[in-house]
Amino acid sequence: MGPMRAACLFARELGTRDRLERVARVQVELYGSLALTGLGHATDRAVLLGLAGNEPATIDPAAIDSTVKGIRTARRIELAGVRPIHFDEASDLLFHRDLMYPPGSSTQHPNGLRLTAFNAAGAVADQRTFFSIGGGFITEDVAPGAGGTQTALDQRQADVPFPFHSAAELLTTAQANELSISQLMLENECALASRNLQESLVEQVRAGIDRIWKTMRDCVARGIAAEGILPGGLNVRRRAHHLAARLTEKEATGLRGDPLAPLDWITVYAMAVNEENAAGGRVVTAPTNGAAGVVPAVAHYYERFISESDHEGIVNFFLTSAAIGILYKENASISGAEVGCQGEVGVACSMAAAGLTAALGGSNDQVEHAAEIAMEHNLGMTCDPIGGLVQIPCIERNAMGAAKAVQASRIALNEAGDHKVSLDQVIRTMYLTGLDMQSRYKETSLAGLALNRIEC
Repeated sequence: MGPMRAACLFARELGTRDRLERVARVQVELYGSLALTGLGHATDRAVLLGLAGNEPATIDPAAIDSTVKGIRTARRIELAGVRPIHFDEASDLLFHRDLMYPPGSSTQHPNGLRLTAFNAAGAVADQRTFFSIGGGFITEDVAPGAGGTQTALDQRQADVPFPFHSAAELLTTAQANELSISQLMLENECALASRNLQESLVEQVRAGIDRIWKTMRDCVARGIAAEGILPGGLNVRRRAHHLAARLTEKEATGLRGDPLAPLDWITVYAMAVNEENAAGGRVVTAPTNGAAGVVPAVAHYYERFISESDHEGIVNFFLTSAAIGILYKENASISGAEVGCQGEVGVACSMAAAGLTAALGGSNDQVEHAAEIAMEHNLGMTCDPIGGLVQIPCIERNAMGAAKAVQASRIALNEAGDHKVSLDQVIRTMYLTGLDMQSRYKETSLAGLALNRIEC
């Protein structure tokens, strides 16, 4: 998502800078993790789609294959959807697998890409360097002398009534204003919503949550319906469909005595989402694509297996999950290339555990405790996808993360709320652990399962 957004932004803003009509060629260079696992993560396809003016949230998934095939066959891209230029992947899309960072950049994040536009004479018309920092978020490395070193492209500057930058501050602010975490988040989201005379701010926010939930449900449904082999060359078979069929058959024949059947359904939901992700389908980043199955799986568990579940619980689930995700993004990282999979599935597990606890009526302290437990037992998780594909161990890892989130919530709900390690402490620990982790274990496919599977 990040590389697609960066490429799209670069192409579109060439037009706003009055440079688009002078562009005869564009070259994209990938560095670090983007280069080492780019093919497995479909970064090459994402760049082509972005240059053609497509955004991840709006592109029709059914049109992706034909669009990419058309570009590759014709060796032409409609830059920003309007300016046709020649594009030869062999020379215009370069994977610098031996360089961790773009040369000369002031930012050192292992997901870097540099885009350069040339005019007909071969001179540089524009050049920009971006970093994909996880969850589809991107930042830009500003050229020396341009005033600053980095600008965030996704930060909304509107003031919120209840700002927080740590879990301790979140709990203190919520207590002082007699709010639950979900109520506090609703107030903040209302402050960020656009003024629309057709509906109230609360209605806008709740409608947005409903759209996210519907997209997640649709993704699960597609993943359960689909069969076959996932693309990429590992010949990984989709399993969600067959597991769901077996569970449904058991239920239809009256075999309802298995008390752990809900756990199997959690596995179905999580794997369905991540099989869709592996196949290039539409998922909701929560907090990343590679960890997209955890939150919807736990939300499905709440809706289907909790007898007192209701829509208000789902709203509280997502608002609370978002609050926890903000804490990780502000104080640590949600990038597997930066901190390993603890920053992806680990954060998703923490978000889902907190959300479920809120949906079940837990106190703010219990929500914080659930989030802490979930991450504490994901610390040190590496990111070592085989073949650079988001398939092994990623698909099963989402199922494990979802089950762990439910367990973390149950532990927290059975405690008084006091505990020795705070969420802020575990977030800091996760970040430092990630920094200490060798880069070979951080989404480079140079060690761990990615290497030993080949040697075996």
